[in-house]
Amino acid sequence: MSDDLVATLGTEETPGLEFKESAKDTKAIRQAICAFANDLPNLGGGDLLVGVTDKGIALDDVDTSDRTQLALSDIRDSGKIIDRPSMVVSKAVFRGKHVIHIHVEASSTPPVRLDGVVWVRPGPTTRRATRDDERVLSERRRYRDSPFDSRPAFDTSIEDIDMLRFRSDVLPAFVSPEVLEENGRPVEMQLASIRITDAERTPTNMGLLLVGLNPSGFIPGAYLQFIRYSGLDVDAPVIDAQELRGNILDSVDRLQSMLLGHLHTSIQATSAFAEKDRPEYPIEALREACLNAVIHRNYESSNAPIRIAWFDDRIEITNPGGPYGSVRADNFDRINDYRNPSLAGAMKELGFVNRFGRGIGRIQAALKRNGNPLAEFLVDESSWMVSIRRAS
Repeated sequence: MSDDLVATLGTEETPGLEFKESAKDTKAIRQAICAFANDLPNLGGGDLLVGVTDKGIALDDVDTSDRTQLALSDIRDSGKIIDRPSMVVSKAVFRGKHVIHIHVEASSTPPVRLDGVVWVRPGPTTRRATRDDERVLSERRRYRDSPFDSRPAFDTSIEDIDMLRFRSDVLPAFVSPEVLEENGRPVEMQLASIRITDAERTPTNMGLLLVGLNPSGFIPGAYLQFIRYSGLDVDAPVIDAQELRGNILDSVDRLQSMLLGHLHTSIQATSAFAEKDRPEYPIEALREACLNAVIHRNYESSNAPIRIAWFDDRIEITNPGGPYGSVRADNFDRINDYRNPSLAGAMKELGFVNRFGRGIGRIQAALKRNGNPLAEFLVDESSWMVSIRRAS
């Protein structure tokens, strides 16, 4: 039998160890995972054992099937916990009986939120974070090891953030209403708590990208280039050419209007007496492909824009930055990883992303429903392109 976890974890609940009797207690399990990711005691993370009572007694006949383990693993990608925690779910032995072991790594970009609430575990119980807890977590971010989008953008100040957009659109999406009402957190803490700034009030790269007044002035590649050709290649006459250099929230609004302005719709007969409108491209697929480019592109070391080239027979969306982390050219349709995890989390909270890891599937499903060919992907070490062909 495998090594018993008692030897390494002990038999009592601690700030780094929690027991749950059933995998069906998903609410409490999510709270514990969020708390371990926040790692207020600075232990490096924590461990959750499913199939153990709060007294440390391992239960008989615990469901440790692959299906149950997959359901628990799915907590990571469900989009409820932002930023996504790094965690491993496995079958293990505790006091001679089989249980499910969830190991959660400490986040390098706390505070981590569950449905807008920060959970911590300073002792053997999990609770909501106080104002002081959130301040400690914000100050603890490990910028040297953190992704580019989480690092402070030096030479910028709070004046470079669109505070009106932050208060009206971003803050309510990130933080639950009851948290906003209680404690009366000052604006500096609100900005730092959701990574718009660091603890020293310096905007992060994510903050500039999301609600900056002029993000491309500090991050040169942070803009979109749209070109509409009258023909099949780049030698064809240009009908329309625009650059979207605002923050992501402003650019996404403008981009959708621009795409709809160029989109043509035909009437298709569905029966002898019925017709329906069919666009040459489903807007859902175009929107998803553009948002994927915004979320996954390399902002750190490339000054190239996201490029949207619209030809008579296809649309090509190209962004700098090849596969990242565990993603490769041969598995990108099955595996997901995030170059910009804080930005991905922000887009999820703001409603632009439905669920992590579903972008390509949503693109293909929308194209299939509309009668378009499936999207084609060209991935190399430094760029990523998706080609979407017009419905015939």
